[in-house]
Amino acid sequence: MNTEALITMVLTQGIVIFFAVYFFYKVLTIKPKQEPDSYSENDDELERQPEEK
Repeated sequence: MNTEALITMVLTQGIVIFFAVYFFYKVLTIKPKQEPDSYSENDDELERQPEEK
């Protein structure tokens, strides 16, 4: 393999590895979004509604 091909291969692999590590790091360190509580609207309900048959 000639020198130009080796340099191109190493640079390409380096760029791909850099982006893979960068985005993997971002995924692991992202803060979770606060999801709305689906039961928060029912907090004032004291009794369950009767089941429909």
